[in-house]
Amino acid sequence: MKRIATLATATLAALLCTACVIAPNSERVISDREALTQMSEQAIKTCGAGNVKDVTHKSFTCK
Repeated sequence: MKRIATLATATLAALLCTACVIAPNSERVISDREALTQMSEQAIKTCGAGNVKDVTHKSFTCK
């Protein structure tokens, strides 16, 4: 009986480990792209067209 319980526990653990795989970067890529687009638009409004030095998804710098 103890052997069956051990086998059942091992089987359950194996099933739980293989149940779901989450791709952590799939949402981050989209949100970073959107953030970069918004930051680029804000940089152009603030610095003026042609005066933007650098843009990242968190900040920007003017020339």
